[in-house]
Amino acid sequence: MTTRESVSSTHSPEMSPKSDRRSRRSQLALRHALAAELAAGEDLSRISVAALTERAGLTRRTFYTHYRDIPDFIERLESGILEEIGRRVAALAASDLPSLYRNIDALEPAPGSVELLGYLKNNGELIGALLGPGGDPAFAQRIMSDVGEVVSKRMREGIFPGVLGTFFDYYLASVIAAEMGIIQRWFAGGLAEDPETMARIMTVIAFVRPGDLYGRPIDINVPEYGMKLIGLQRERREPEVQA
Repeated sequence: MTTRESVSSTHSPEMSPKSDRRSRRSQLALRHALAAELAAGEDLSRISVAALTERAGLTRRTFYTHYRDIPDFIERLESGILEEIGRRVAALAASDLPSLYRNIDALEPAPGSVELLGYLKNNGELIGALLGPGGDPAFAQRIMSDVGEVVSKRMREGIFPGVLGTFFDYYLASVIAAEMGIIQRWFAGGLAEDPETMARIMTVIAFVRPGDLYGRPIDINVPEYGMKLIGLQRERREPEVQA
Protein backbone atom coordinates (compact mmCIF):
# COMPACT_ATOMS: atom_id res chain seq x y z
CA MET A 1 0.00 0.00 0.00
CA THR A 2 1.35 3.42 -0.93
CA THR A 3 1.29 5.94 1.88
CA ARG A 4 1.33 9.73 1.70
CA GLU A 5 4.83 9.65 3.20
CA SER A 6 6.18 7.29 0.54
CA VAL A 7 4.77 9.47 -2.25
CA SER A 8 6.33 12.57 -0.73
CA SER A 9 9.70 10.92 -0.40
CA THR A 10 9.65 9.72 -4.02
CA HIS A 11 8.40 12.92 -5.68
CA SER A 12 8.93 16.39 -4.33
CA PRO A 13 5.95 18.72 -4.83
CA GLU A 14 7.94 20.69 -7.40
CA MET A 15 8.65 17.60 -9.49
CA SER A 16 5.27 15.88 -9.34
CA PRO A 17 3.30 15.70 -12.61
CA LYS A 18 0.46 17.65 -11.03
CA SER A 19 2.79 20.45 -9.91
CA ASP A 20 4.50 20.45 -13.29
CA ARG A 21 1.16 20.90 -15.06
CA ARG A 22 0.23 23.67 -12.64
CA SER A 23 3.57 25.37 -13.31
CA ARG A 24 3.04 25.24 -17.07
CA ARG A 25 -0.47 26.66 -16.69
CA SER A 26 0.85 29.49 -14.52
CA GLN A 27 3.59 30.39 -16.98
CA LEU A 28 1.15 30.25 -19.89
CA ALA A 29 -1.22 32.54 -17.98
CA LEU A 30 1.63 35.00 -17.42
CA ARG A 31 2.49 34.96 -21.14
CA HIS A 32 -1.13 35.70 -22.08
CA ALA A 33 -1.32 38.39 -19.41
CA LEU A 34 1.81 40.11 -20.72
CA ALA A 35 0.47 40.10 -24.27
CA ALA A 36 -2.87 41.46 -23.04
CA GLU A 37 -1.20 44.24 -21.04
CA LEU A 38 0.81 45.34 -24.07
CA ALA A 39 -2.20 45.04 -26.38
CA ALA A 40 -4.14 47.27 -23.98
CA GLY A 41 -1.58 50.02 -24.54
CA GLU A 42 0.67 49.50 -21.54
CA ASP A 43 4.40 50.01 -22.01
CA LEU A 44 6.69 47.12 -21.16
CA SER A 45 8.89 49.33 -19.00
CA ARG A 46 5.91 50.21 -16.78
CA ILE A 47 4.40 46.75 -16.29
CA SER A 48 4.51 45.65 -12.65
CA VAL A 49 4.36 42.21 -11.08
CA ALA A 50 1.13 43.21 -9.35
CA ALA A 51 -0.58 44.23 -12.60
CA LEU A 52 0.68 41.17 -14.45
CA THR A 53 -0.40 38.65 -11.83
CA GLU A 54 -3.77 40.34 -11.35
CA ARG A 55 -4.51 40.01 -15.06
CA ALA A 56 -3.22 36.43 -15.05
CA GLY A 57 -5.35 35.52 -12.03
CA LEU A 58 -2.28 34.46 -10.06
CA THR A 59 -0.61 35.52 -6.84
CA ARG A 60 2.65 37.42 -6.76
CA ARG A 61 4.10 34.50 -4.82
CA THR A 62 3.45 32.28 -7.85
CA PHE A 63 5.28 34.74 -10.08
CA TYR A 64 8.32 34.87 -7.79
CA THR A 65 8.40 31.08 -7.69
CA HIS A 66 9.48 31.18 -11.34
CA TYR A 67 11.09 34.58 -11.89
CA ARG A 68 13.16 37.13 -9.96
CA ASP A 69 11.43 40.17 -11.44
CA ILE A 70 9.86 41.50 -14.65
CA PRO A 71 13.21 41.87 -16.52
CA ASP A 72 14.05 38.24 -15.68
CA PHE A 73 10.60 37.17 -16.90
CA ILE A 74 11.02 39.05 -20.20
CA GLU A 75 14.58 37.83 -20.71
CA ARG A 76 13.61 34.20 -20.28
CA LEU A 77 10.53 34.59 -22.47
CA GLU A 78 12.53 36.15 -25.28
CA SER A 79 15.37 33.65 -24.96
CA GLY A 80 12.90 30.80 -25.30
CA ILE A 81 11.37 32.38 -28.40
CA LEU A 82 14.80 33.04 -29.90
CA GLU A 83 15.81 29.43 -29.33
CA GLU A 84 12.71 28.19 -31.16
CA ILE A 85 13.24 30.65 -34.01
CA GLY A 86 16.92 29.71 -34.22
CA ARG A 87 16.17 26.01 -34.63
CA ARG A 88 13.74 26.70 -37.46
CA VAL A 89 16.05 29.19 -39.17
CA ALA A 90 18.86 26.62 -39.00
CA ALA A 91 16.61 24.08 -40.73
CA LEU A 92 15.71 26.68 -43.36
CA ALA A 93 19.35 27.64 -43.91
CA ALA A 94 20.34 23.98 -44.26
CA SER A 95 18.51 23.64 -47.59
CA ASP A 96 20.79 23.71 -50.62
CA LEU A 97 20.41 25.85 -53.73
CA PRO A 98 19.19 22.99 -55.99
CA SER A 99 16.35 22.29 -53.53
CA LEU A 100 15.50 25.98 -53.40
CA TYR A 101 15.49 26.27 -57.20
CA ARG A 102 13.24 23.21 -57.51
CA ASN A 103 10.76 24.76 -55.09
CA ILE A 104 10.79 28.07 -56.93
CA ASP A 105 10.26 26.35 -60.29
CA ALA A 106 7.28 24.53 -58.76
CA LEU A 107 5.98 27.83 -57.30
CA GLU A 108 6.55 26.44 -53.81
CA PRO A 109 8.01 28.32 -50.81
CA ALA A 110 11.59 27.85 -49.66
CA PRO A 111 12.08 24.58 -47.71
CA GLY A 112 11.50 25.15 -44.00
CA SER A 113 9.94 28.61 -44.39
CA VAL A 114 6.36 27.46 -43.70
CA GLU A 115 7.46 25.83 -40.44
CA LEU A 116 9.22 29.01 -39.30
CA LEU A 117 6.30 31.27 -40.14
CA GLY A 118 3.87 28.77 -38.64
CA TYR A 119 5.68 29.03 -35.31
CA LEU A 120 5.54 32.82 -35.46
CA LYS A 121 1.81 32.81 -36.18
CA ASN A 122 0.99 30.19 -33.54
CA ASN A 123 2.75 32.39 -30.99
CA GLY A 124 1.67 35.62 -32.62
CA GLU A 125 -0.10 37.07 -29.60
CA LEU A 126 3.08 37.21 -27.52
CA ILE A 127 5.65 37.78 -30.27
CA GLY A 128 3.54 40.50 -31.85
CA ALA A 129 3.17 42.24 -28.49
CA LEU A 130 6.92 42.17 -27.88
CA LEU A 131 7.60 43.53 -31.37
CA GLY A 132 4.84 46.13 -31.10
CA PRO A 133 4.93 49.80 -30.02
CA GLY A 134 4.87 49.11 -26.28
CA GLY A 135 7.09 46.03 -26.43
CA ASP A 136 10.83 45.53 -26.25
CA PRO A 137 12.65 47.72 -28.82
CA ALA A 138 15.70 45.46 -28.56
CA PHE A 139 13.79 42.26 -29.34
CA ALA A 140 13.79 42.74 -33.12
CA GLN A 141 17.52 43.45 -32.98
CA ARG A 142 18.10 40.27 -30.98
CA ILE A 143 16.18 38.28 -33.57
CA MET A 144 18.17 39.78 -36.45
CA SER A 145 21.47 39.25 -34.64
CA ASP A 146 20.73 35.59 -33.89
CA VAL A 147 19.42 34.92 -37.40
CA GLY A 148 22.49 36.63 -38.86
CA GLU A 149 24.82 34.32 -36.97
CA VAL A 150 22.96 31.25 -38.24
CA VAL A 151 22.60 32.18 -41.90
CA SER A 152 25.99 33.89 -42.28
CA LYS A 153 27.89 30.61 -41.96
CA ARG A 154 25.60 28.88 -44.44
CA MET A 155 25.68 31.73 -46.96
CA ARG A 156 29.49 31.75 -47.02
CA GLU A 157 29.62 28.13 -48.19
CA GLY A 158 30.45 27.98 -51.90
CA ILE A 159 30.22 31.74 -52.33
CA PHE A 160 32.50 33.54 -54.79
CA PRO A 161 35.43 34.88 -52.69
CA GLY A 162 35.29 38.26 -54.39
CA VAL A 163 32.04 39.20 -52.69
CA LEU A 164 33.21 38.43 -49.15
CA GLY A 165 34.25 41.17 -46.78
CA THR A 166 32.52 44.54 -46.72
CA PHE A 167 30.18 43.82 -49.63
CA PHE A 168 28.96 40.55 -48.09
CA ASP A 169 28.50 42.15 -44.65
CA TYR A 170 26.26 44.86 -46.06
CA TYR A 171 24.43 42.36 -48.25
CA LEU A 172 23.70 40.13 -45.26
CA ALA A 173 22.54 43.10 -43.17
CA SER A 174 20.27 44.20 -46.02
CA VAL A 175 18.72 40.75 -46.47
CA ILE A 176 18.03 40.22 -42.77
CA ALA A 177 16.63 43.73 -42.26
CA ALA A 178 14.36 43.29 -45.28
CA GLU A 179 13.06 39.92 -44.06
CA MET A 180 12.50 41.35 -40.58
CA GLY A 181 10.62 44.28 -42.08
CA ILE A 182 8.28 41.90 -43.89
CA ILE A 183 7.68 39.94 -40.68
CA GLN A 184 6.89 43.13 -38.75
CA ARG A 185 4.54 44.24 -41.53
CA TRP A 186 2.82 40.85 -41.31
CA PHE A 187 2.30 41.27 -37.57
CA ALA A 188 1.13 44.86 -37.99
CA GLY A 189 -1.50 43.58 -40.42
CA GLY A 190 -2.83 41.13 -37.85
CA LEU A 191 -1.19 38.06 -39.44
CA ALA A 192 -3.93 38.10 -42.07
CA GLU A 193 -2.06 35.85 -44.50
CA ASP A 194 -1.53 32.20 -43.60
CA PRO A 195 2.07 30.95 -43.15
CA GLU A 196 2.17 29.20 -46.54
CA THR A 197 1.09 32.34 -48.39
CA MET A 198 3.62 34.45 -46.50
CA ALA A 199 6.35 31.89 -47.19
CA ARG A 200 5.64 32.16 -50.92
CA ILE A 201 5.63 35.96 -50.76
CA MET A 202 8.95 36.07 -48.91
CA THR A 203 10.55 33.49 -51.21
CA VAL A 204 9.64 35.51 -54.30
CA ILE A 205 10.64 38.86 -52.80
CA ALA A 206 14.06 37.46 -51.91
CA PHE A 207 14.77 36.95 -55.62
CA VAL A 208 13.15 40.05 -57.11
CA ARG A 209 15.75 42.12 -58.96
CA PRO A 210 15.64 45.88 -59.49
CA GLY A 211 13.31 46.53 -62.39
CA ASP A 212 11.62 43.09 -62.36
CA LEU A 213 8.27 44.58 -61.36
CA TYR A 214 8.49 47.05 -64.24
CA GLY A 215 9.55 44.63 -66.96
CA ARG A 216 13.07 46.09 -67.08
CA PRO A 217 15.31 43.83 -64.97
CA ILE A 218 18.84 44.97 -64.21
CA ASP A 219 21.48 42.25 -64.29
CA ILE A 220 24.50 42.87 -62.08
CA ASN A 221 27.76 40.92 -62.26
CA VAL A 222 28.08 40.55 -58.49
CA PRO A 223 31.52 38.85 -58.42
CA GLU A 224 32.99 41.55 -60.68
CA TYR A 225 31.32 44.26 -58.62
CA GLY A 226 32.71 42.73 -55.43
CA MET A 227 36.23 42.57 -56.83
CA LYS A 228 36.02 46.20 -57.92
CA LEU A 229 34.88 47.16 -54.43
CA ILE A 230 37.87 45.38 -52.90
CA GLY A 231 40.16 47.20 -55.33
CA LEU A 232 38.70 50.58 -54.38
CA GLN A 233 39.15 49.81 -50.69
CA ARG A 234 42.81 48.91 -51.22
CA GLU A 235 43.45 52.08 -53.23
CA ARG A 236 42.00 54.21 -50.44
CA ARG A 237 43.95 52.43 -47.71
CA GLU A 238 47.34 52.73 -49.42
CA PRO A 239 47.65 56.55 -49.01
CA GLU A 240 46.75 56.17 -45.32
CA VAL A 241 49.52 53.60 -44.85
CA GLN A 242 52.07 55.79 -46.66
CA ALA A 243 51.08 58.80 -44.55
